[in-house]
Amino acid sequence: MNTIITSKKAILEQSRLLVITQGWQAVNIRNVAAACGVSVGSIYNYFSSKSDLVTATVESIWHDIFHFSEGQTDFDNFIECVQWIFDCIKIGSEKYPGFFTTHSMHFLNDDKTDGQQLMAQSWEHVQSKLYSVLEKDKNIRPNAFDSILTPQKFVDILFSLIISALIRHNYDDSSILELIRRIAY
Repeated sequence: MNTIITSKKAILEQSRLLVITQGWQAVNIRNVAAACGVSVGSIYNYFSSKSDLVTATVESIWHDIFHFSEGQTDFDNFIECVQWIFDCIKIGSEKYPGFFTTHSMHFLNDDKTDGQQLMAQSWEHVQSKLYSVLEKDKNIRPNAFDSILTPQKFVDILFSLIISALIRHNYDDSSILELIRRIAY
């Protein structure tokens, strides 16, 4: 076995590849070390346990799914942002089959809190981005929101619909986009 030190980036690339080709059960210290061509100890230089490796792999996959492509900039239009989220979900579900519904089950019993915290952070990041884009969209009707349906509550409801679609594997965004048009534009 080659004992050269690898990088955290290379380890996570191989971990993502294992998820794609062999599923979550393949992500463990020994398999990742073998895929990287390094010793088990080299992996432990970056990750203290299988749980740490799995958690970092989940975070890496979330980042891979929801990243801007080259040349893409921030959104000025809320509908385009929601469309982009659905496009990312569609592509992510094809690239990482079962990721959205199964990754949370792969945390060890003692580390479920870490997994839930990681998922909450990812979701908060997406919600924050949605809210930011909604706030700067100049095409939103001035009277679209009030004290009952605030922009933040609208984003919360919309995000719940996105999560529901994700869980149900229903990636048809047409109804959600129409709902946004009728309420906000």
